[in-house]
Formats: sequence, structure tokens, C-alpha cells
Amino acid sequence: MAKSSNQKAKILYLMQLFLEETDEEHPISRKGLEEKLADLGIHAERKSLYNDIETLKNFGMDISYRKEHPEGYYLAEREFELPELKLLVDAVQSSRFITQKKSDSLIRKIERLTSRYEARKLQRQVVVADRIKAMNESIYYNVDKIHSAIALNRQIIFRYFEWTVSKEIRLKKGGENYHVSPWALTWDSENYYLIGYDTDARIIKHFRVDKMLHIEITGQERDGRDEFSRFDLARYTRQTFGMFGGNEQTVRIRFHSRFVGVVIDRFGKNVPLRPDGDEHFIARVEIAVSEQFFGWITGLGRDVQILSPQSVVDEYRSLLEDLGRTYKNID
Repeated sequence: MAKSSNQKAKILYLMQLFLEETDEEHPISRKGLEEKLADLGIHAERKSLYNDIETLKNFGMDISYRKEHPEGYYLAEREFELPELKLLVDAVQSSRFITQKKSDSLIRKIERLTSRYEARKLQRQVVVADRIKAMNESIYYNVDKIHSAIALNRQIIFRYFEWTVSKEIRLKKGGENYHVSPWALTWDSENYYLIGYDTDARIIKHFRVDKMLHIEITGQERDGRDEFSRFDLARYTRQTFGMFGGNEQTVRIRFHSRFVGVVIDRFGKNVPLRPDGDEHFIARVEIAVSEQFFGWITGLGRDVQILSPQSVVDEYRSLLEDLGRTYKNID
């Protein structure tokens, strides 16, 4: 860039210096600002520099002057505080649905929201690099496309896949497109799910977003408005374990008192609880009965018991007996 062009953009470069090079622990003196601008081919006289700083302050930048050592000007307040940026970095890095490549890209962008000195503190927050991440790089854009379809009140078409034992993609429905009216996105068990109305099946379904391929927005308006107006998304996610569906039933379960926090975390604060003796309580919950629900019950151990309905008790007992026979035959 020519020197004259740089001179015209002096105040913009000065703004960039405050954003990238300063914080409370790293102010820049007037002379330091002049030298950094000079490196960019920009001449800055003392009076004009003071005027530019005042202009930036009037524009809304919280530029302060530190008198004690180290002395100088710095940007005192930013749009995001450092703890907020750390939270964003941790959320991005720990999210399974974002691939490692996209995580690294997003974190680099987040780092640019603070000074280069504080950005180093963000880099030290990345301590879960070895966790399992999504393998579908397009999920980041799938989410955006689904949001766009919802905003435009349009249907989408896509292909849906599952993994084979040989770790290859196998398209469901023989590779045919799914025609779905998207109504909501939800987060469950560290995965993104689309809740939508399946045009062919004429029912509300859910789909894992990272298993959706080649999403296209159609020109057709969404179907299923009446069905979704009666659909309680919060209730649906509470009832469904790992987004595995099943017959919805009201189930009474007896828990040891130490599990009260687990029950509230799973079913919400409004779940009906009734004390049962000094060390137990009974919860009445509405759930989709599935093997994933039984797995959750089993994982809590011996101090949890399904009381009713009897059909669910019998189904759980049958599952445990089948599992017992499976492992009994192992040498």
C-alpha cells in the first residue's frame, strides 16, 4: 500500500493497534504509537495523534491512559471480557459436533477479539484436543442451512447415512432423498438434532445433523405446522434418552436419596417426587421406554427400582435376563 494511502487510513490503523497490541498490562506510549505507525509508513505528529485518540474515544472506544510503569495508552474495555472468551473457546473445543479443523479455525477467530497478549491465555485453555470430534466437516454449514430454511419457512431435502462395521458411510433409504420440513434444532448427548416433519412418513422425526448430507433448501413451504404447534420440544428431549424413541409412558421409579440431583438434572425441577422412608424417594416421570432408558437405570446401580407399570417392569426384567444369558455363555 502506498504511503499516501496509509496516511489517509491512519486512524483505522491506530484503532487496530489498540485492539491488537494493547490491554491494561500492555499499554503503548505516545512515542511507541508514533513508531508503530511509522513502521506502516504513516507520519503522526503529536497534536494529530492526540486528536485521533480523542476521535476514537468519542466513537466509543474505551481508551485509557496509565501513568504508572509501564506507562501509556490502552484499550480498557472490549466487547468480550477475557473470562467470556475463555468460555467460548472451551465450548468450541469441547463440542463433539464441531470437527477439529473447524474448532481450530473458530478459536483463531475468537483470539482476534482480544489483544495478542491475552490471546495466549486463551491458547492455554485448549486442554481437550484428544477428545472424539465429529468427522463430518459439513456439519458447521448444515446447521446454518437448516436455520436459513426455518427462517424462510421452506422445506429441505437431504441424504441420511449410517456407519458400517468397516467404518464406511452407508446411505439410508437406498440413497433416496428425505423430504423434511425443519422446525427446530436441539442439542442432546453432545449432538445436534433436527426436529422436523417428514413429508413422506407424515410424522415428526429427529435426525442427527452430522449424518445429513447434501442439504438443499426447496421452494416449498413447510408442512406439519399444526402437528408442531402441539409439539413440546422440551418435554420430548426430557422423555427421550439419547434421542432413541419408544412408547411414551408414565413410569414410577424408586431412588435412593443420593440420586435426587441426578433425577432433577435429567427430568427438570418440576418432576414429581415423593419421599419413601428416610433414605428413598419415588419419582413419577414421563419417558419414552427404550433400551437406552433401561441402560440409564442400570448405570445407577442397585439402589434404583422401577415400580410401575408392570409392563415396563417385565420388559426390563426380560432385558436383564437376556443379558445374563449372553454373558453366562462366555467362557
